[in-house]
Amino acid sequence: LDLRTLAMADLIIRSSLTSPFGRKPRLAAFVLGLAERVEVQLADFFDEKDSLRTQNPLGKIPTLVLADGSTLYDSRVILEYFDHLAGGGRIIPSEPSARFAALKLQALGDGILDAGVLRRLETMFRDEAMWSQRWLSYQSGKMNRALDALEAAPPSDTDILVGEIAVACSLGFIDFRLGDDWRAGRPRLAGWLDRFAARCPGFAETMPR
Repeated sequence: LDLRTLAMADLIIRSSLTSPFGRKPRLAAFVLGLAERVEVQLADFFDEKDSLRTQNPLGKIPTLVLADGSTLYDSRVILEYFDHLAGGGRIIPSEPSARFAALKLQALGDGILDAGVLRRLETMFRDEAMWSQRWLSYQSGKMNRALDALEAAPPSDTDILVGEIAVACSLGFIDFRLGDDWRAGRPRLAGWLDRFAARCPGFAETMPR
């Protein structure tokens, strides 16, 4: 999704083009055939004057603005709303066992992102001499355990559900922001991402930039 105002757009995502959590609904819109209805408007969550803070009291991205001006957040809620718009059961299965498996995988991908963002913020807002190596190691440990779990049981090579979307966005964030060599010792997960990138609509268009 680009920043052009599309004639059919009735859904606005307040986000940035580098946010991994913002990438999740952007990618889902392509998967669900909703991309032409969605416009991305940049948001600066550090700017006290940005309307994001009135659209979402948490001042966080992504926030979805509907045609009537009401809003939805966070990424998990927006993905569920997009699934609803597309008829339901598309990226969030209706059958209980498949549904909770997809939601669990999404939680794992989002957890990798949570830990990665906390690492990123530690190094952004503190001088290097003040970095807490204990904190950074704690967050890295979460990420590595999650990545090892994904290596042992990679996501589906056929489905594109909320879990696959979240995991793909988390791996893209690591490559873009952290530079960890997560592929080392994890050939199954690396191969999965390559195949996902080749088959997922909108993957290239939503790459962080």
